[in-house]
Amino acid sequence: MKRLLKWIAVAATIAAMAVLAPATAQAAPYCGITWGSLPKDAGPGSSALMTNVRVGQQACYDRLVLDMTGDVHGYSVRYVDQVRFDGSGQLVPLRGGAKLEVVARSGVVPTDSWFLPNGELADVSAYRTFRHVAWAGSFEGQTTIGLGVRARLPFRVFILDGPGSGSRLVIDVAHRW
Repeated sequence: MKRLLKWIAVAATIAAMAVLAPATAQAAPYCGITWGSLPKDAGPGSSALMTNVRVGQQACYDRLVLDMTGDVHGYSVRYVDQVRFDGSGQLVPLRGGAKLEVVARSGVVPTDSWFLPNGELADVSAYRTFRHVAWAGSFEGQTTIGLGVRARLPFRVFILDGPGSGSRLVIDVAHRW
């Protein structure tokens, strides 16, 4: 009788593992992304100046890059109800289901060549996650970009050195959770 109970217990364990294994595999994060959607902040400002805004597409996320003349140290990136112009406080209209306020704690080297004919900073019409990249101003040592995205999705923020003595503030937003 003990042997029979032992075999029943083993069979039940194997059956439970077979049922749970597919669920565990499905619970893996999308592309290994574990970033989350909470605000990301770092350090004080710097003397670096923003010189360019670029976007790119990757297999699992869309990327926004802010090029800087020197080492950028400070930033704040967060989901907000509305992005506002630096200084005036006026609303920055953004397309998309969610809005990211990207603040680089640095000045800017403004140029009209950044803007597309429609006033946007980048053409993201064919992107999976990005919907709109808009200028929100530069005031008192901080520069703000409004990023309209499809939905409130996980994102990460980091700084890369180079090229040369410059640096880049990088914001990646996942295509999905």
